[in-house]
Amino acid sequence: MKCRDGCGACCIAPSISTPIPGMPLGKPSGVKCIQLTDDFKCRIFGKAERPAVCGELQPSKEMCGKTNVEAYTFLLDLEEATKP
Repeated sequence: MKCRDGCGACCIAPSISTPIPGMPLGKPSGVKCIQLTDDFKCRIFGKAERPAVCGELQPSKEMCGKTNVEAYTFLLDLEEATKP
């Protein structure tokens, strides 16, 4: 499955606990990644400095839903369910 253009939910909703270029401490849930462009593309997609968790997160019908709001809600729910 391909990502929906203009979504970016996976770059906003989840927390990332590892360094991201420009965000050395990672990012909290709900905060837009600094590497997400205004047109919702990842500046470091496919590059070595991209966090492993980003590469491991693959789009799916369940995760992405039919709208950006559905994707964001699913990912926030997942974030909450997997808190340590």
